[in-house]
Amino acid sequence: MVGLGLTLWLVVANVASAAQGGRITRDEALAAVFPGAVVKAERVFLTEQQMADIAEVGEVEIESGLVARYVATRGDTVTGRAYIDTHVVRSKRESLLISLEADGAVRRVDVTAFLEPPDYVASERWLRQFSRRQLDDDLALQRAIRPIAGATLTSNAATAAVRRVLAIDQVLERLERMTR
Repeated sequence: MVGLGLTLWLVVANVASAAQGGRITRDEALAAVFPGAVVKAERVFLTEQQMADIAEVGEVEIESGLVARYVATRGDTVTGRAYIDTHVVRSKRESLLISLEADGAVRRVDVTAFLEPPDYVASERWLRQFSRRQLDDDLALQRAIRPIAGATLTSNAATAAVRRVLAIDQVLERLERMTR
């Protein structure tokens, strides 16, 4: 009976892993990025004005006003924030967990789901190009970010996602500073 239960659990775990493209889970990534911190999940509903500001600041499209955000704290100090950005690469979805430092710079980018063929997924090495990046004109392909040979749509989608998250964070942090 124990063997059957273990086999069933392994099958379910493998199906779940295959469904997300065999990538790290959101909880695993958050624990690795913010070790020892308390991470609180938030749902943020953007206003039309905030969405317009984000599109302008980030120079990217923003399709949804619903944002999944995670705030990491130690005591009363915010140590960072993370956002899930789900978008279409070619014809299927990819989800990235984009983690930021307390100052708003990119800390790490993790692929949590990739439903396109595995040949097109961005490698961890490629994603490290975003580390310590801020939102500026150099955060673009063929500038500070090198493209992925044979996976141009993935490179474009990931770069746009990072720009979008940095713009969302800037707009939300500006609002939070104004309300303090």
